[in-house]
Amino acid sequence: MSIIVLLGGLGGGLYVGTYQRLLVEKAARQFLLTARYARIVAVEQQRPYELQLVNGDTIGFLLTTTDTNAETGQTEKTIVRDLCCRPVEFAGDVRFEEIQIAARNSEQANEMEQEYRILFLPSGSCESAVVQIGDGKSHYTIALVAASGKATMYAGTADKVNTAMIDLDESEEGNRGAFSGL
Repeated sequence: MSIIVLLGGLGGGLYVGTYQRLLVEKAARQFLLTARYARIVAVEQQRPYELQLVNGDTIGFLLTTTDTNAETGQTEKTIVRDLCCRPVEFAGDVRFEEIQIAARNSEQANEMEQEYRILFLPSGSCESAVVQIGDGKSHYTIALVAASGKATMYAGTADKVNTAMIDLDESEEGNRGAFSGL
């Protein structure tokens, strides 16, 4: 009887650890899919979208954009809620463990101190960002490349993600000089 109880206890402990790891992975996948969706709708709708990271009493993220109110004619910020995108609140001990966002200008950098957000532009580009989601034991990192708006998820911490930035203007000028003799 004690052997059965011991095996049951071990199985329960493994289940809890697996469940917590799955909560972290689910949150990271939802963030990845929302970032990819934000890029697509920004291009399709030809207007900016913001992926806002909420790191207060509730922890999660949501996608916003500016719409024109048909009645007043004024633009207002709206939260995107449709079949593909809804605000997400993290479950359990899941939280943002590290957030690195390269703002496009200094005005946005000042706003970043109060609120984290990643801007997706109609050109398909976005602000470069590395976001680590975890629960202290399991970690997933999502990296966003500024030039292409591409989002990629990695298992592990942010320090293991290579976020080298390429200056397309600089390399283009270098290529012009190299091919000027053609």
